[in-house]
Amino acid sequence: MRYEAIARNYAEALFALGEQEGESERYGALLEALASAVTGTPRVLAVMMSPRVPKAVKAQLLADALPDAPKPFVLFLQALVKRSRQGLLDEIAQLYGAMVDEKLNRVKVGVTLAHEADSALQKQLVASLTEALGKEALVGFATDPAILGGTVVRVGNRVHDGSLRRKLIMLRRQLLNR
Repeated sequence: MRYEAIARNYAEALFALGEQEGESERYGALLEALASAVTGTPRVLAVMMSPRVPKAVKAQLLADALPDAPKPFVLFLQALVKRSRQGLLDEIAQLYGAMVDEKLNRVKVGVTLAHEADSALQKQLVASLTEALGKEALVGFATDPAILGGTVVRVGNRVHDGSLRRKLIMLRRQLLNR
């Protein structure tokens, strides 16, 4: 819980800085790319988390990784390293992304289908979800043959399971309870 509060404070500070500079979306993209590069590469993560590597070296590595990044963004990253908070980079990126999405009236949605959806079906689902949610739906599609048919839609912490597998499980329960 404590680390989430710390990450939220950093995300809010960067968001305020991004708004001030008029670069909130760009900062979000840079932060997301950096966080996934650091957490997705074990060697880089080991260097960033190592107490043997001086903070100045870590800060310079982050600055060198983003040569075209705005100076305020680089200074934010260096402050993050100076306070040994680089381990929260992924959490900060997620919270920051949520703040940008809220500002732009967007919502991330996960849609799981039994089979790969063609582009026409994907466009139809995106349009339907955007209309139903009243926000621009940023939809990520996945396939899972185990759901047998239908869709499973995840919006934030809510899951709307309209899969055939769930319907069969519910029918089975009803029949067993008779």
